Amino acid sequence: MTAFADSRGSPSVVRPDRGLPALAAENRWLRDQLVRRHLLDLAAGVLTAQLRLPSSEAAEYLSALAQATGLSVEDLAADIVSAAVGDGGTAPVVPPENADPEEEGGAWGGPSEARRARRTAAAAETADTVGEAARTLLEQGLAPLGADALWLWRCVDHGCLRLAGSAGTGAAEAAAWQWIPPAAPESFRTVLAENAPVWLEDGPPAGELLPGPAARAARALLPLRRRDRTVGLALVGWPGPTALDATARRALTGLMGVAGTVLDSPDSPPTAPVLVDVLDSLAQPAMLLAVSDTSGEPTVEHLNDEATAALGGVPPGGAASLARAFPLVHADLARMARRAAGTARTQRAARLPVTAGPGDPPLLDVRVLPAGGRHAVVMWHTVGETGLAAARAVARLQSVAPFQDSLTGGGTVWSPEAYGIFGMARDEPPVPFAGLRDRVRPDDHEALADLVAAVTERQTGGQAVLRVVLPDGTVRHVRVAAEPLIAEGTVTGLAGVYQDVSDSRRTEAALTATFDHLTALHDQSELRHQLALQLQQAIVPEVPGLQEMPGDLVVAARYRPAAKEYRVGGDWYDVLALPSGKILVAVGDIAGHGIDAVTGMVALRNAQRALAFTGRSPRRLMEWLNEVTLRTGGGVTATAVCALYDAEDRGLLWTSAGHLPMVLLRDGRARLLEPPRDLLLGAVPSYAYREQRIGLRPGDTLLLYTDGLIERRHDGLDEGLARLAGDAERLAGHAPDTLVDALLATAAGDTDDDTSIVAVRVRGRPPAR
Repeated sequence: MTAFADSRGSPSVVRPDRGLPALAAENRWLRDQLVRRHLLDLAAGVLTAQLRLPSSEAAEYLSALAQATGLSVEDLAADIVSAAVGDGGTAPVVPPENADPEEEGGAWGGPSEARRARRTAAAAETADTVGEAARTLLEQGLAPLGADALWLWRCVDHGCLRLAGSAGTGAAEAAAWQWIPPAAPESFRTVLAENAPVWLEDGPPAGELLPGPAARAARALLPLRRRDRTVGLALVGWPGPTALDATARRALTGLMGVAGTVLDSPDSPPTAPVLVDVLDSLAQPAMLLAVSDTSGEPTVEHLNDEATAALGGVPPGGAASLARAFPLVHADLARMARRAAGTARTQRAARLPVTAGPGDPPLLDVRVLPAGGRHAVVMWHTVGETGLAAARAVARLQSVAPFQDSLTGGGTVWSPEAYGIFGMARDEPPVPFAGLRDRVRPDDHEALADLVAAVTERQTGGQAVLRVVLPDGTVRHVRVAAEPLIAEGTVTGLAGVYQDVSDSRRTEAALTATFDHLTALHDQSELRHQLALQLQQAIVPEVPGLQEMPGDLVVAARYRPAAKEYRVGGDWYDVLALPSGKILVAVGDIAGHGIDAVTGMVALRNAQRALAFTGRSPRRLMEWLNEVTLRTGGGVTATAVCALYDAEDRGLLWTSAGHLPMVLLRDGRARLLEPPRDLLLGAVPSYAYREQRIGLRPGDTLLLYTDGLIERRHDGLDEGLARLAGDAERLAGHAPDTLVDALLATAAGDTDDDTSIVAVRVRGRPPAR
């Protein structure tokens, strides 16, 4: 299709460092340009087809026609497209040269209603989702006709209708009408069967339930067609009874012709209905975030109107990136959202960002609340806000209905919402506050009487939650708050609000039961892990200071549990003086975490200790320990290093079962003692291990450790070993206890594995260099 150069130019003030206001302005400008480009391309296509122009000349011809007729290029494009798709298709596409662009009644005359409708259609056709298209059609095309709601359903298998997008409706109402079965309602079946609109100026027939604010509110149901095939159904709603004349019906039919084409766009993403309606009722900016189980950035699922206005009036779209919506503070918001979801605690920040440049208004009093199901709610205030508009917030809250009673003959006045709460028709007389006794459960009569006395006798006001029985027998929980109206010390009436809290009561009951269950499971898990941790600490205690051993050795050992949910693992270490005068030095690591790994570790460590008293070599001890591992059950495997130090000649005889190399610190330099390439414990029976010998000197330090100290998710083993050797050289002058503490503090491991480290130093001064 022909591309048009943008004669208006992009906003020259927009720069990446200008922050959110500039990005919002650029977003609006780009959206307007996309709509304009789409409309001009459509007009150029019509000219190409009808005048047989080359596509490369259509844009120039369109500009020349606009200059000749005195119309803007956009207005002329709208006229051309409207004429091409108009009724009968007989209107000339190209106006005569002497045509008056504003002549009433001519092919190109009259006010710009048709042009506005065509621009609305172009804007809807460029929307990213059906929900965005529905909002565009409602705000730009249907609202001037008095409509306040639009529903778009798509035909799916087995004659069902599925809601693809809506505008002017609550999220809970949209969820309730997500699916329309083939059998109901009657008006839907009529539209689909006859492929013709149904006009309900005074609401649906008695007994037929349709989406809308009231039974007698006007509705229009129209088929959505594409390529001579019905692909869906639209419902347009008004706030009350409305006469739909021929002009209005033509306009509605034309706009819904566009709606049939936008059903190819993606559906609006699902949201949490009740939570979204609560956010929409707030008089301050608020949004709903979906928080990933991983470290990925949260996504924006919903913005209320105040938040959209704070972002410059252009919502970021369904499931949008947080960075796209809040480029200056997305990292801070993501961190707070993940912490709120992970800890179930509200996170607060007085100001984000802490410092903001001119033209970049900060978010004030930011609160991030956990919303369950890996969701978080973010609320904030904006610069220049003078306070909460309490009256407007109450008026917009769903299921909140103000009322007023006069005790001096003035009667009772209900807001329209009160009739819905009590299941009554609007033409029924409202029930006085004191007369609610016949409509509440007998168990609540005392609470109602106490509230009436608080208002009329004690003149203090109060509130209560009453169970109201509706005419059809269902029960609703209604919170009642009332205050006395006093004149010269006498109560002349009362004013208050009714609020339907049935959903919250049911949700509260369900959440309480769920919380109790989760608390019990958490307590059981916590007890299990505490026992495992205590068992491990009892079997493998840390050596907080320096432990002196025979043979001029000093030892320091540390253990750090896993960082996350497992908390304990299968690491063990041992430094033990044997009757032979030799000293056993060992480190091992059982695969896995939790109490099973701990119990396996206890079995292997105790077996190794007992076998060491036989006086046999490390090679033989490892072979026996391999057989023990094979017979512990459960398919346990482990890596280990087993060494015997002889104080007489300072020799160290050692073997390894697939474990990491020991580090020898000598004269300030670190050296990796590469082990024999032998199999880990529990792999195969009757395996013959090899051993090596190294002589130690006074001042030498030997480091034995497990993989939690060095392993990283995205690095190889060689990189981790090189980092450890470098850190050990840097800390070589420290005593063994401070050395192991420093190495743990700078540990590069990030696999949430537990870590053990043992430092064994030969006393005495190293030889002079």
